Amino acid sequence: MKTARRRAREFAVQGIYEWELNPDRPASLIEKHLRENEYFAKADEALFRGILYGVLKDVEQLSAQVSRYYERAEDEVSPVERAVLLMAALELTQSPETPYPVIINEAIEITKTFGGTDGHKFVNGVLDKLAADVRGDEVLAQKQRRKQD
Repeated sequence: MKTARRRAREFAVQGIYEWELNPDRPASLIEKHLRENEYFAKADEALFRGILYGVLKDVEQLSAQVSRYYERAEDEVSPVERAVLLMAALELTQSPETPYPVIINEAIEITKTFGGTDGHKFVNGVLDKLAADVRGDEVLAQKQRRKQD
């Protein structure tokens, strides 16, 4: 069963994807369209809005952060992968209360749902590197805990 937070992230990714395909479309119309889905009521609305509007507000900065870690040409990154990466980059940089492994796992699972066959591997690789960059202390602490286990 999907959590309200997973649903919020899925709807946010769909909204970011829709915006990527039509950047002139206002975010409010994208949100209105997504709200028409019968499952939207089960999503964490605050998280959805925070991600959608946060990504669209900071898209250039977030794009620059994730694209540094691409191991392929930018035009080879699918719109779904890009939408997921932007969502996760926003959370990694602006939601320190959410552990980075949770953010990465959610991104991987959403990519498996909406993306291509191996898209989740690409997303995982990019986000592992981004997390090490923007949450270095947390990543290091996690690695040390794993060594002790």
